[in-house]
Amino acid sequence: MNDIQRKKIIKNAKKFFRDEIVQNHIDGACERASKLSSYNINPFLYKYLANFLTGNDDPESIAKALVLPRILGTSINTSFGMKIQNLISSLFEGLGSTTQGIDIEFIDAIDNRKKYCQLKAGPNTINRDDVTTVVNHFNGVRNLARTNNLNVGINDMIVGVVYGEHKELSSHYKNINIKYPVIIGQDFWHRLTGQENFYFELIDAVGEVALEVDATKVVSETIAKLAKEIKLKIK
Repeated sequence: MNDIQRKKIIKNAKKFFRDEIVQNHIDGACERASKLSSYNINPFLYKYLANFLTGNDDPESIAKALVLPRILGTSINTSFGMKIQNLISSLFEGLGSTTQGIDIEFIDAIDNRKKYCQLKAGPNTINRDDVTTVVNHFNGVRNLARTNNLNVGINDMIVGVVYGEHKELSSHYKNINIKYPVIIGQDFWHRLTGQENFYFELIDAVGEVALEVDATKVVSETIAKLAKEIKLKIK
C-alpha cells in the first residue's frame, strides 16, 4: 500500500466519525441524556453514585452521575456498533476486490504475498453461521485459483479484523482460524500498510475529530439541563 492510500484511510476514518458519530453523539445521545424521562433510575443508587462521584448529592452531582456513563459509555458504544459496517465501507473505499466473497486484496507487507481478505469489525462481531460462510467463500476462491493455475495458499486467505487483540477473539473466529488465518488489530494494519504503528495512528486520528467540536460545552449543557429537571422532580 502506498502513502496516498494510507492517507486516504486516515481521511476516510475522520470523515466517518465526523459525519456518522459526532453529530449523532451531540444531537442524539446528549439530547436524550438531558431528559430525566430517558433514565430508569434506581432509587437506592442515584444519591449513592452522586456522593461517590462528587462528594455530595445536589442536583448537578446526581445529573453528572447519570449523564457521564450514558454519553461516554452506553450510547456511543451502541451507536458505533450499529454503524460499524459503514465504518468498514468508509475506510476501504476504493480498495475493494472483484473476487466474489473477498472484500479487499493487498500485498502483505510482512511476507510479500498477495492476500485475499474478508473484513470484519471487531473480535466479537460474527456469529456461528458466519463461520461456514467465510470458510466456504475461501474454499471457493482456492478452488478457482487451482483451476486457473494460480499460487494461492491457505495462508493467503485471511479474515482481517479492524480492531481488537488476538486474545479477545470469540470462539467463532477461533474456529475459522483453525483453517484460515484471522489477523486482528495492529497486526492486520501492519500487514496492510507496511507501518507497524499505523493502527495507533488511526486511533489517534479518530480521537482528534472530537477536538473539532466544543464537546466540553455540550456535556456541561447536558448536565445543566438534567440538573434543572432533577431539582424540580427529585429533590
